[in-house]
Amino acid sequence: MRRRAFIAGVAGVALEAPTALRAQPSMPLIGFMSGRSPEDSAHLVAAFREGLSEAGFIEGQNVSIEFRWARGKYDLLPTLAADLVVRKVAVLMGVGGDPSARAAKTATSMIPIIFGVGGDPIAAGLVESFSRPGRNATGYTLWTNEMETKRLGLLRELAGAGLSTGILQNPSNVLAAVQLREIEAAARAFELPISIAKASNDSELQLAFSSLVREQVRALLVAADPYFDTRREQIVGFAAQNRLPTIYQFREFALAGGLISYGPSITDGYRQAGRYAGQILKGVKPADLPVLQPTKFELVINLSTAKALGLTIPPTLLARADEVIE
Repeated sequence: MRRRAFIAGVAGVALEAPTALRAQPSMPLIGFMSGRSPEDSAHLVAAFREGLSEAGFIEGQNVSIEFRWARGKYDLLPTLAADLVVRKVAVLMGVGGDPSARAAKTATSMIPIIFGVGGDPIAAGLVESFSRPGRNATGYTLWTNEMETKRLGLLRELAGAGLSTGILQNPSNVLAAVQLREIEAAARAFELPISIAKASNDSELQLAFSSLVREQVRALLVAADPYFDTRREQIVGFAAQNRLPTIYQFREFALAGGLISYGPSITDGYRQAGRYAGQILKGVKPADLPVLQPTKFELVINLSTAKALGLTIPPTLLARADEVIE
């Protein structure tokens, strides 16, 4: 278990009414586009504003922000990005998953872009390298889409070897194919029988729940995806109702009653993005701002949920936990 801190920065319909003031001639405008929803992202927006403030910019005083939320409907992102480009934003944020970042990059080659992704930004064509992005985009990756093998191993250690395990995955995620290959390879290595349930919208999510019940899975891995972040309460509730030990990507799931999470601090990523936005508003070019990466991945265990499920957490796993929720 690595216990290091995040690298410091060198720092619905989606066309909703903006929550920020309209930009004045002397006030730069940040376009904030996310694949997530505002309801599940309030703490992330707060972290972004905190980083922006540390760079000397306060919303409503010397910078304005317009928000666009896809709410997990990734096909809306190109329209949202185009709308913000037309508004001549000074910085375009493409956060809340790889689809948002790619939509921002497709929409403009001139406006500075700050992205937040879970995969490889070089493979996605967003940057040329981590140290020298080389184009009009920089930002951070959380590498959370690359960690399904680790999560599956932790779930096996917690729930027991050989249990039939459900995999909840969004086929609309641009990284879905790679994600699934890694999960299937890990399942073979761990000798875990798995059942794949796919969902990219609410009706499909209900069908996926029914499929997992029908397959009588005994544990569940929720694959990393922004849409699932927007449906956190429903997924955690399903796992509790069906008494399924379940692992998730972010601490927020464990705080909401999920059993266990393993991944980076997403709030750190948004805070760093705010600092980068401030630097760009001061004239720094994205090409000169290295892509940030997490170096700490947090293991969070909800002991109350474990007790409700009748699970005894192995002492070795508890000892490795970064946080235990009583």
